[in-house]
Amino acid sequence: MIHPAAVLSAVEFHREATARPSASIVVRRGDSLSEIAARYHIEWPGLYEANRAVIGADPSLITAGERLRIPSAADAAHLAASYRADAVAAVPVYPATGTVEPVAAQSAPAQSAPAQPAAAAGSFQQCVIARESGGNAQVTNGSGHYGLYQFSYSAWVAAGGSPAAFGDASAAEQNQVFATAYAEDGSSPWAPYDGC
Repeated sequence: MIHPAAVLSAVEFHREATARPSASIVVRRGDSLSEIAARYHIEWPGLYEANRAVIGADPSLITAGERLRIPSAADAAHLAASYRADAVAAVPVYPATGTVEPVAAQSAPAQSAPAQPAAAAGSFQQCVIARESGGNAQVTNGSGHYGLYQFSYSAWVAAGGSPAAFGDASAAEQNQVFATAYAEDGSSPWAPYDGC
């Protein structure tokens, strides 16, 4: 049974976080957007959008000494929604081959992505990429989940990913591991969390 006082304190915390005015911080060595966002109880895509002019095109590259604006929780949620919409629109699907080219792979030398099952190559895969990594193939979150699809180490290995490549796999290898995981488990590893 949940104690009524616990519910009230959670509601008060949410109201407090939503009402908190925006602030600014200076990035410290070792900080990441996801860690900073977690400290302020906001979504990292919203934090990125609020600071895109400072950070640049790659949300995984922040530099010690940069001053970032911390938006309110409501502003961060609104900005995160626009970031995700842009990320989904930026991930092209190639119908002839049924492959998806992740956003991060577009700036790297051309790699041919392995063919995906037809069901995985459509909007579900695009949605997962947008919501999990924003198209950044090399991002690692604060809990150790990695890449385009934010695999945990154990899920990566279970789906055939090379243990040595975890944390440094190409977009093509990540697509292949996603295809294997999708063939084995369907959308269940992602859909409940991403709303895809």
